[in-house]
Amino acid sequence: MQELISAALAAGEAILKVYARADMGSRDKPDGSPVTEADTQAETIILAALARTYPDMPVVAEERMAGGKAPQVKGEFFLVDPLDGTREFVSRNGDFTVNIGKIVDGAPVWGVVYAPAYGDIFVGQVGKGARQAKVVDGAVGAWSELKVRPRPGALDIVASRSHLSLETSAFIAKFPGARLVQAGSSLKFCRLAAGEADLYPRLSRTMEWDTAAGDAILRAAGGRVCTLDGAPLTYGKRNSAHEEDFANPWFVASGPFDPWETA
Repeated sequence: MQELISAALAAGEAILKVYARADMGSRDKPDGSPVTEADTQAETIILAALARTYPDMPVVAEERMAGGKAPQVKGEFFLVDPLDGTREFVSRNGDFTVNIGKIVDGAPVWGVVYAPAYGDIFVGQVGKGARQAKVVDGAVGAWSELKVRPRPGALDIVASRSHLSLETSAFIAKFPGARLVQAGSSLKFCRLAAGEADLYPRLSRTMEWDTAAGDAILRAAGGRVCTLDGAPLTYGKRNSAHEEDFANPWFVASGPFDPWETA
């Protein structure tokens, strides 16, 4: 886990240097989503770090995938989103993260999420727990445990700051009295893992690198991430006749309760 933390911190340092510039080198990818110099620099740093420590482990990384470089994966592999929340990055609201997740047999088992603008780092290993710490001048401070909270009477529902779909809004409306908390990037998973929110429905498009690290942290903290049929979200999805490789179905992340019994 330490090598993943070190890679995320190094990527975050490069991201903040671009963040401080007037010109972020922003452009649109073919799918219309933005990409900046920070995305590419951070991914290069992470890929180099993983290659040194795990030379035989496949890595599925967002910008590499955008360039048409899709590795063969089975068993164990990494999913990397070097800068999740690029729209938040470009708008300078702080809600962007570095994400590194490890997948074993279709399930997320390790995750690191680093929010460099806030100096917050979150890590989780399924079966061993999740924790968070502050980062000051590149140094990680004291760790504290992350744990989801039991279902309260009225839910705090966290939703995307930039991707709140009509379907997601309709789902949220099924919970009378729920409070809506908006957040960007994989910080939504981390809010649930820290017991600061209860439910995160995502009824719009995501890719596996968007969710793997946060999913691992949430599961390690006692939460769950399920598709709309109630099955756990899985990873390594390829060769579908109807969907792009590594695309996620719609899902709902939650604390330890079953959201399907309360929707």
